[in-house]
Amino acid sequence: MDSALLEAPFEPVAVEKANTSSLKSSLLKQVESRDTDPMAKKVRFANETLMPLFNELEKRNPTPELSEQIPLLKGVWFPVWSTNPFQDILPGRVHRESYQIFGDNGYYANLARYKPGQKRQALSWLSRWLLSYDLMIMQSYSVQAQATGAPTHPLAPKQPGQEYWDIQNVSIQQSLRFGSISFNADAAQAWFDQAIAKHQQSPQLQRQDSLPTQRTNRVAPKQYQQISKARPRLDNLYIDREFRLVKTQREKSQRPSYTVAVRPK
Repeated sequence: MDSALLEAPFEPVAVEKANTSSLKSSLLKQVESRDTDPMAKKVRFANETLMPLFNELEKRNPTPELSEQIPLLKGVWFPVWSTNPFQDILPGRVHRESYQIFGDNGYYANLARYKPGQKRQALSWLSRWLLSYDLMIMQSYSVQAQATGAPTHPLAPKQPGQEYWDIQNVSIQQSLRFGSISFNADAAQAWFDQAIAKHQQSPQLQRQDSLPTQRTNRVAPKQYQQISKARPRLDNLYIDREFRLVKTQREKSQRPSYTVAVRPK
């Protein structure tokens, strides 16, 4: 995206005149190296600085029809920056080893590697070379049309016939790994494919296997219940083959979250 960069604060006239490539490049530049900021700081940054870029990119979304977004979604995405609190449900997330993968079978997953004690100098060597904790939140996705009458989804659009993404949680996969093998995009894809195959063979058993235990897993039962009951609303405010600006919301009372995602290099 070799285009002229816009500088903050983003004036409406400048944003409207900029070409779409410049808007995407400017947004990526703004969030560069900021995903490790505290969540409150990121939310404030989104609301006070980035919102003009979000709004303009939404207006220019080249693929507003949800059914046409499915082919663009498929494959591996890397979340460059996000205000989604589930990104950091556990401490120690390795930001460069976090992914979102969409399959062609109606399933997708958020995957991340966590390094216990990676910010503590005394534990950094052990954490880096010997111990890793990988987490996958697997979900199903489909495009649904809002039916007349009571909404079937707590965050579904009110207008009958309007399409929306129906997201349902399927299972949580957790793995404690030893060794220094990198959790790259290929490793994430392989784990995702294995989880899907296992789930399709025995869906009910898969759900039972994903329940956390206090001795072997780091996602506590309360956290698991919170995740499993959620039915998040997802909107690709802007999507093309290489860039996504995503808005998500888990509950009506929860603030919207924003994620900037690109294809892994």
